[in-house]
Amino acid sequence: MNIGITVYPTYGGSGIVGSELGKELAQRGHTVHFIASALPTRLTELNERVRFHEVEMMSYPLFEHQPYTLALATKMATVAEAERLDLLHVHYAIPHSISAILARESLKPQRRLPVITTLHGTDITLVGADRSYLPITRYGIAQSDGVTAISEYLKRATAETFGLNNVTVIPNFVCATDYQRRPVSHLRRELAPNDEPLLAHVSNFRPVKRPVDCVEILARVRKQGINARLVMVGDGSERGRAEHRARCLDVAAHCSFVGKQPRIVDYLSAADLLLLPSEQESFGLAALEAMACEVPVVASRVGGVPEVVTDGETGCLSEVGDVDKMAIDAARLLADEEMRREMGRRARASAVGRYSTDLIIPRYIEFYERILAASGS
Repeated sequence: MNIGITVYPTYGGSGIVGSELGKELAQRGHTVHFIASALPTRLTELNERVRFHEVEMMSYPLFEHQPYTLALATKMATVAEAERLDLLHVHYAIPHSISAILARESLKPQRRLPVITTLHGTDITLVGADRSYLPITRYGIAQSDGVTAISEYLKRATAETFGLNNVTVIPNFVCATDYQRRPVSHLRRELAPNDEPLLAHVSNFRPVKRPVDCVEILARVRKQGINARLVMVGDGSERGRAEHRARCLDVAAHCSFVGKQPRIVDYLSAADLLLLPSEQESFGLAALEAMACEVPVVASRVGGVPEVVTDGETGCLSEVGDVDKMAIDAARLLADEEMRREMGRRARASAVGRYSTDLIIPRYIEFYERILAASGS
């Protein structure tokens, strides 16, 4: 197949999943054309089967804001014609599904270009549920030829918010060979010079991720007599608040803020536990990647996280904001190496057994083929 994929080229779950999906499809013989405003974060190598088409923005004094939605639609239609695309697969409903639908309609009646929309979370739970965006988000979902969601939770939320049930769940995935615990002794020494227990957090540092809670957890773990350290991977609006809170709690010397990193697997391999205290998670991709690296997860019991993390078996779940319980769970696991390692082994088995690329990518391919058959393309 010849597939067009559009993602937000940022440090977030939807961009990561879309990029990794494209690479996996290319490895299976399909040709993937990424259509985006910039090269996606995880797209580090282009070749004959993985191509990139940049959306060019018009600079015109009449427009206070650049018309990204229209520019994207135009680029989608242009690439579809020039490269003879079989379908467009957009990640995140707003505005990508609207742009794809515009591109599809502009090509009629000469050809049929099916549009598949994958819902990732905040496009439904935050943006789509806003009264001003709700009608257009519903339209984008309803007019897509196929719709997928990354968790059962998100499918339910879509039905409750928009009254739409035409959603197929295809969960996020992890490559079992790319994500496995690796020997990273040099990085481990950097982050924990005296081999202290190491907590990790990976996110885009938005308020919904609650990175400040990670600092609170570290402070409470240390008060329980465990000389732990914390590595914070990523960047965003909440980083400054997290750094300030670390200074206020007198744990700044035990925190490493390393910013965005290209090889997340190395930091997960160096860690003993992952902290995911999010206010909302439609799936919890960071948790899945950590579990594949044999790292237990201490997380909030929200959204799709309980579908990924089994409380007491592959991690520990708490209510949002309950940093006291999260700290108790973290301290208990850090203090008992045998229990932590066993939980890590179970986490790896669960991640690979339920969410490996070998299981999930064929489901996307089957979905594509079904939509193509139904549309007569």
